Amino acid sequence: MNKVALITGISGQDGSYLAEHLLDLGYEVHGIIRRQSLTERQTERIDHIDHKLNLYYGDLTDEHCVYKIIQEVQPDEVYNLAAMSHVRVSFDIPAFTIKTNSLGTLNILEAIRNIAPQSKFYQASSSEMFGNNIDDDGFQRLSTTMNPVSPYGSSKLMAYNLTKQYRTGYKLHTCNGILFNHESPRRGTTFVTNKVVKTAVEIKYGIKTTLELGNLDSSRDWGHSYDYVRAMRLILNYETPRDWVVSTGETKSVRDLCEYTFNQLGMNYKDYVIQDEKYFRKEEVNYLRGDSTEIRETLGWKPKYTFNTMIDEMIDFWESNLK
Repeated sequence: MNKVALITGISGQDGSYLAEHLLDLGYEVHGIIRRQSLTERQTERIDHIDHKLNLYYGDLTDEHCVYKIIQEVQPDEVYNLAAMSHVRVSFDIPAFTIKTNSLGTLNILEAIRNIAPQSKFYQASSSEMFGNNIDDDGFQRLSTTMNPVSPYGSSKLMAYNLTKQYRTGYKLHTCNGILFNHESPRRGTTFVTNKVVKTAVEIKYGIKTTLELGNLDSSRDWGHSYDYVRAMRLILNYETPRDWVVSTGETKSVRDLCEYTFNQLGMNYKDYVIQDEKYFRKEEVNYLRGDSTEIRETLGWKPKYTFNTMIDEMIDFWESNLK
């Protein structure tokens, strides 16, 4: 009998890749979508597999809705990928961020505890939980002190701790995957990687003339979403529920991202990039680099993409769509 999976945020970048991956493995896949008044593009990442999915409109802040869907689906696995996920915007709407990311997670955990305790639960945790804390060797890992510096990071830390508490307190199979930054052509264009790539291609073809960015010196551990959703399933199906770090172990700055992208397109980023204070955060995470040794050695996970091949794929996507 096929396993049944429920994915919150199925129409997002990670949700769409995870849905494809689970379908390929023979899962019956269900997903929750938050309805928007503009219907034309809200499911475009999953339109190509829509006929294979079971979709529901819902909102994690509505506990009655969450209960109803979990009661109906009775999933073997729940992947909580839904979130208010834009770090800078979280400073503008902190209450909404906390309600969605923290209380939304609590609603799912309570529903599982009360009506589907057989379900395995995966929480999409974030490297933003570390803030600016980093170990002496330049890495962040499970033992690194977490001290977030944004409402987003704080909301994710609460959800992370709730997931651990329901595992130890209620003996549920709940796991955290602390995923470092991961991108793809499906990434929203307000996020810096796809913003840089799309705008650079637009500049090449004369659609735009400049690219406005914030801090060029913040550094991130960037991987590909496709690689990271494969890690999610491995985490949830490990015999012992626990927490893991998923990362490439390499870090690049926004400046590096700009330099590589514009070079690939035959341009110098210095001729086009303008820094604007409105894109700076109230408090910046300066450097992220994850130690994913455990998941590589224990679960056999390793990324198929490099930073360069990921950016190349994103460039190819936008060139094919814009030129």
